[in-house]
Amino acid sequence: MQGRPFFRSGSARRKEDFMLKRWLRMTAAVLTPVLLFVSLCSCDRAAGDGKVETIKIGGAAYRKDDTFVSSLCTYLEQIAKKEEIESGKKIVLNIVDGQSSQSLQNDQVDSFISHNYDVICVNEVDRTAAAVIVNKVKVANIPVIFFNREPVEEDLSMWDHAYYVGADAAQSGRLQGEIVVNAWKNNKALDKNGDGKIQYVMLEGEQEHQDALLRTEYSVKAVTSAGIYVEKLADDIANWQRAQATAKMTQWLDKFGSRIEVVFSNNDDMALGAIDAIRDSKLESKPIVVGIDATQPGLKAIGDGSMFGTVFNDPKAQAQAIFDLAYSYSTGTTPSGSIKMQSGHYVRIPYKVVTKDNYQDIIDYLR
Repeated sequence: MQGRPFFRSGSARRKEDFMLKRWLRMTAAVLTPVLLFVSLCSCDRAAGDGKVETIKIGGAAYRKDDTFVSSLCTYLEQIAKKEEIESGKKIVLNIVDGQSSQSLQNDQVDSFISHNYDVICVNEVDRTAAAVIVNKVKVANIPVIFFNREPVEEDLSMWDHAYYVGADAAQSGRLQGEIVVNAWKNNKALDKNGDGKIQYVMLEGEQEHQDALLRTEYSVKAVTSAGIYVEKLADDIANWQRAQATAKMTQWLDKFGSRIEVVFSNNDDMALGAIDAIRDSKLESKPIVVGIDATQPGLKAIGDGSMFGTVFNDPKAQAQAIFDLAYSYSTGTTPSGSIKMQSGHYVRIPYKVVTKDNYQDIIDYLR
């Protein structure tokens, strides 16, 4: 027997349509945020292949107005922009200024941690205080790359993912000394008083800074190891700064005058400060001035003959090593083969002697 057809009244059909539309609206309200969340997540990490689409690198400089540090940070920014274009990934590189305050720099590191940066790069204000930063990033499980100002070895070894990118400060001192040795051997007029000794003054970087200590020690040691006698007339701290070096050198010129045969300087900025003072003194018999870093102003001074020589501290190669390490740990890939890691924590870029003979090659390389 056939069943009777089912007939709905108009009001019943309207009620069912209303209930269906209400259910669809409720379902959409629940699913939309979920789909949006999934979409946003996929912007950061591509599905299945583990590639990071947004990389966040924090940089904390001890002072952004330091000539060498400023140059290194500029190259780091250029490298990041180039990689962003080539890889298609969004690379956020945020470099902040510590203004010579360790407490401010610690706060900046805290901010990077709270904003979930992938890697934090630190140019310490106080190299002896690295343990505080290492402890912070270790708890947050964020790799840290120290650069330019080398932490104490014990601090760096506190965590497997703490690294240092820089150079061997002792090598820079030795090379600076070799510049003076060659000048002495090739130019007997450098011995102004004919006593067979080099009378020198020394402009040092920050007190207890490892680079300053090693550059000071090994520059003079390279000279004496070559069998040349030396006499120190004066040395003082000028904190890497040109103006302070000018003030120190002016005092020494007033006291020693033309007796000064060589000016050793722990960096180019202080060497340029010494040159400023020498130029203002109107000395007829000028001492030779040697620096370290081969900054753009330093290279220009070699070109015009006011600085005798310097030692190239390569900001471009150091920036590349910093970025390669940061990029590899952000993307979960292996650092490039160009990175030569020493003792599991160190990447050191070699120094190079720079004089009038090759300064243009360095200028061309840095372009």
